Amino acid sequence: MIQEVKIFQGSASKDIAAKIAENLELPLADLKLLRFSDGEFQPMIEETVRGCKVFAIQSTFPPADNIFELLLMADAAIRASAEQVIAVIPYFGWARQDRKDKPRVSIGSKMIADLLMASRISRVITMDLHADQIQGFFNIPVDHLYASAIFIPYLQSLGLTNMTMASPDTGGTRRANAYAKFLGTDFVICHKQRKEANVIETMQVIGDVDGRNIILLDDIVDTAGTLVRATEIMLEKGAKSVRALCTHPVLSGMAYENISKSNLVELVVTDTIPLKKQHPKIKVLSTADIFSEVIRKVIEHKSIAGHFIF
Repeated sequence: MIQEVKIFQGSASKDIAAKIAENLELPLADLKLLRFSDGEFQPMIEETVRGCKVFAIQSTFPPADNIFELLLMADAAIRASAEQVIAVIPYFGWARQDRKDKPRVSIGSKMIADLLMASRISRVITMDLHADQIQGFFNIPVDHLYASAIFIPYLQSLGLTNMTMASPDTGGTRRANAYAKFLGTDFVICHKQRKEANVIETMQVIGDVDGRNIILLDDIVDTAGTLVRATEIMLEKGAKSVRALCTHPVLSGMAYENISKSNLVELVVTDTIPLKKQHPKIKVLSTADIFSEVIRKVIEHKSIAGHFIF
């Protein structure tokens, strides 16, 4: 069985791919990326994959090169007679484009799903999709894992009293409520209105935060503007401390500067996207154990239902 499995690493996910391969006690497959002077690139598989089950590990955060590299990896493996290609996408990029929220815009996540299926990928394993309904954009199995499996033990290890879960926007209400129920805590909501992407116009807190240790929950931290604004409002209303848990550290624009200037105690993220640089307020928890265990069960045709906490 082990000889029939190949683990490929994409350029965007080298560290997590190496950890997953180590956990599975498998070597990373010999894959090279040929680059042309004009920016074009071509994945080259340097070993046989005939009849193999191939796991291609690649997060698809911008630039678009990352998603296209994954598509080319899959195409190369299929053309080399791989039996099956499974895409392990720790961070599923373009997921914020999950519906037509204004006239004449694309639904980017549906287009990405179509591209993955067109490249003959037979299964997708990912974590904390921005919108659960994206699974329905696929006509192949999607294993949607949750970072709660590592965030909850971390929260329990802190031993905080008067802990309250908080959603930085109404879209994350279900997530915050699920954590609160599991941990037996209260939860509050921030209601925000935007002028445009990454620009907040107004924000209000719904619920009592006075004297409480607040845990902000979100799937993505981009510019960190929402987290910083929510932190300020929580502290103004009497919160004792504010921490944030965000699965995917996109951290673009002025994110690092915003976090440095904020009163956040810490920002806890995962390694679905590698950090651009280290930061004293940012703590990284690895998802490699979760992905490697799920991959092992997929290989052995075992149930992975136990990994879906919420």
